Amino acid sequence: MVHELAEYERAADQCRLTGEQLTEALFGPAPALYCHVAVDDADRPLGFALWFLNFSTWAGVHGIYLEDLYVRPAARGTGAGRLLLATLAAICVERGYQRLEWWMINWNPAAGFYAAIGAAPLEEWVPYRLTGPALQGLAGQAAAAPTRPGADPVESPTRGMRRDSTDRTVDDR
Repeated sequence: MVHELAEYERAADQCRLTGEQLTEALFGPAPALYCHVAVDDADRPLGFALWFLNFSTWAGVHGIYLEDLYVRPAARGTGAGRLLLATLAAICVERGYQRLEWWMINWNPAAGFYAAIGAAPLEEWVPYRLTGPALQGLAGQAAAAPTRPGADPVESPTRGMRRDSTDRTVDDR
C-alpha cells in the first residue's frame, strides 16, 4: 500500500521501499517505526497508519508523528481513516503524549476531514529537509570538527561517546 500512496501523491518514481526494508523497520531488533492496518470483515487491508515517536522539548514528553496515512480509494468514506487516527489519538492519551502531528501534501482533499476532527495546520512552521549531496556534505563536516567551535577535539565533551547497534548514545568515559 505504500506504493499505492506514492502513486496517489504523484511520486511513484520516488518510492523505493521494499518489503524487506519495511519488515526490518517494523520488526527488526530495534524497531523505531510502528504501523496500524485497517482491514475489512474478510481481513483484506483497507488502509494503514505508519508512525514513529517524536519528542517535544518544550512539553517534555513524546508525541506521535504520523508519517503516512493511506486509505485505499474504495474504502474512503467508510470510517477507516478516522479509526486509524482515533487509534493513534488513543495511544497518545493512554501514554501521556500531548501531540499527534503529520504533514499533508497541499492539494490533498483530506484537509476538510482533518479540520472536521479538530486538527489545525501549523502555518507558522516551515519544513526543511537535507538530502543527497547537501546531506553528505554536512555529514562530512562532523568527523573533522570539534563539538564546540574553537575547542580542542581532545577536550571535546563528546569524546568517549558512541552510537551502539540500536543507535543509542553510549558514554564510554
